[in-house]
Amino acid sequence: MTEVYSIQNKKRFLIKATYFLIILNAILFFLLLLAQVFLPNIFSYLALTPILIIQGKYLWTLVTSLFVHASFSHLFFNMISLFFLGSIVEKIIGKKRFIAFYLVSGILAGLFFSLLAGFFGNGIGEKIFGSPVSSGVGASGAIFALVGVLTILIPKKKIYLIAGPLVAIVLQSILGLVFSGNPILNVFDVVISVYIIFSMFSIISFNPKLQKYALPLQLSFWILPFISIVPLVIIGLFFSLPIGNMAHLGGLLAGIGYGIYLKNKYHNKTKYLREYFK
Repeated sequence: MTEVYSIQNKKRFLIKATYFLIILNAILFFLLLLAQVFLPNIFSYLALTPILIIQGKYLWTLVTSLFVHASFSHLFFNMISLFFLGSIVEKIIGKKRFIAFYLVSGILAGLFFSLLAGFFGNGIGEKIFGSPVSSGVGASGAIFALVGVLTILIPKKKIYLIAGPLVAIVLQSILGLVFSGNPILNVFDVVISVYIIFSMFSIISFNPKLQKYALPLQLSFWILPFISIVPLVIIGLFFSLPIGNMAHLGGLLAGIGYGIYLKNKYHNKTKYLREYFK
């Protein structure tokens, strides 16, 4: 592990790894939007599908799915999370290790999701582990790995969980089940979509009054995994959510494992980190 905040004494890359990943994800998102015009099925070759991984097919999707996002809002909230979490982790472990950790933990998260959904995603298991034929995309597995490592290294550090859009997605899923086939559902979808867009604007506005509408919750790192995973798993037992809980859990476990390794190997440095971020 590098000396804490000593990167200024070392040769810098032209751009931080965190920023590079954000830019890369954004560029690929818009390129894929254009590519769909000529290759409508391109996502099926890039998204992670558990049953295919179990069969030893499309193994490259363990990597490509990390850089594919289903919508602009999906991309936006993942990249906002990567910006704040990645900046901290990158300062602690350095650029090269950060990129390696990000990629490896993202792959492990996808593999974790694929194995659980592929072998146990039938019947009630589908509600918990996901369907073996449902495809997953997004950087959130790797992002939860960042949460995991920081949960171990700086558990008392405060961070904001932007709860508004997450609540909106859950509410949209519930309303979709309750009002299935009812025209009023279209109205709800429009209202929720407008709120999500408004939340995106409020987060980057730097206006505290506007940011409150995105429902930011200040939490310590050690409690963040419980708040962001457990409630969604429980809700998922009753309502189908477009959220990859098992990929999140897999990434979180990978991050916790790496955090424990760093804590044991660099005991004095991690002790300093905990005191610094207390």
